[in-house]
Amino acid sequence: MRYRIDGDLQISEYGYGDGFEKNGVRFEFFSAGHVLGSAQVRVSYEGESWINTGDYKVENDGVSGDFTPTTCDHFITECTFGLPLFRWKPQAEVFAEINAWWAANAAAGELSIIYSYSLGKAQRVLHGLDTSIGPIYAHYTVEQINAIYKRHGATLPQTQSLTDLTAKTADPRGIIVAPPGLQDGKQVKALKVKHDAMASGWMAIRGIRRRRSYDKGFVLSDHADWPGLQEAIASSGASCIYPVHGYTEIFTRYLIDQGFDARDFHLDLERTT
Repeated sequence: MRYRIDGDLQISEYGYGDGFEKNGVRFEFFSAGHVLGSAQVRVSYEGESWINTGDYKVENDGVSGDFTPTTCDHFITECTFGLPLFRWKPQAEVFAEINAWWAANAAAGELSIIYSYSLGKAQRVLHGLDTSIGPIYAHYTVEQINAIYKRHGATLPQTQSLTDLTAKTADPRGIIVAPPGLQDGKQVKALKVKHDAMASGWMAIRGIRRRRSYDKGFVLSDHADWPGLQEAIASSGASCIYPVHGYTEIFTRYLIDQGFDARDFHLDLERTT
């Protein structure tokens, strides 16, 4: 938070499972497994409890920690990918595909680049890369987040800075890890990168990959997929579910059909304004 937000922040820090009480209301924090430090918040008062998940995923990515199933009466859940078509492969299979793609490019002596968000996704990608294939270059925003992750115990491979890299100095067997905003930048064009890919859950929709003109799209998301959302809801034991952020209307209707007291939180908010 201090890295991402300018200014003199006053931050109270709590471990997972810890919390505080104010005016008889108990606040507790549990791992969401989304990115390093991400947390679900459970709020309890007079025997009733609510959880706001924030963004989460149920598969451990090796750098962000486990999603912690936690019980409550009311469950506010993200549903960014709340459609049946979103079903993730085990990440080991996805990384086998990424490394095979990179290895083929390296064997041809052609530099690769994989776009991924600087916070969370880039570290997950780095953790899964096969370092025997070639050197790894990283954008400076990725490197800065890497340093924070490493200070908190994450195991990440050694990277070389993209800052001073040129077409002449770049090892053609290498791979660049950079944020998506760099795709149309001058630096990438100057490096004459022939193979680019995007790591995102949105790559499950082929039309998005085609519109962005990526050579490859690897379906790798830091959000829960359709089965993951249902797994988290079931583990909460909650009867009242509030989907937010994503395909809320469709997911709410599905939950109602499954016997839950489900409410589209966005619709509820609209009715009160």
